[in-house]
Amino acid sequence: MALASKEIACSGQRVYTYEDYRQLPEGAPYQLIGGRLVMTPSPTPRHQFVSARLGFRIMAYVEAKGLGVVAYAPLDVYFEPTETFQPDVVFISRDRLNIIESDKINGAPDLVVEILSPATAYYDLKKKFRVYEKHGVREYWVVDPEDNSIQIYVLQDRKLKLYQEAIGQGKVQSQLLAGFSVDLADVFDQQWQPERPAPPAV
Repeated sequence: MALASKEIACSGQRVYTYEDYRQLPEGAPYQLIGGRLVMTPSPTPRHQFVSARLGFRIMAYVEAKGLGVVAYAPLDVYFEPTETFQPDVVFISRDRLNIIESDKINGAPDLVVEILSPATAYYDLKKKFRVYEKHGVREYWVVDPEDNSIQIYVLQDRKLKLYQEAIGQGKVQSQLLAGFSVDLADVFDQQWQPERPAPPAV
């Protein structure tokens, strides 16, 4: 397979499948989206801090209630031959633990969290969104560290529909994990901010 800077695509003429995907070296930074091997660059520190703070809170709640399991990327989630993703955080309910296999999650998690980045936002909001909807992900969280926002979509009549949204401040509450909510201030910690380059000398 020939590697491109952002995708392995062969000008869009070849559709890649899970069998191709699993031939990649372990840890290769790719996801299989719509039959294309899409490179996802290493996440930024900001991305990882947000992922850890939100993921920890979800995991603590799930474990305290005995609801199932929570897992973090990188972890393959297989949906169909041309779709294998690595969501930032996934929750799988206790009665569906059978979809966890030795090398992947084989089927839709109950809840998926994707943290947007410039390299992945298009896929998270468009292509992956449609696959999550098609395969019955019950709740989809879209987290944007750029504007400190969280959107929660829930599956209704086989469609993922916006359930809650908060930008900058406030709380969001899960429909699937009854009683679980997070304050945006706890997710988007303001104590750490990336250094900005100094303005040029006049």
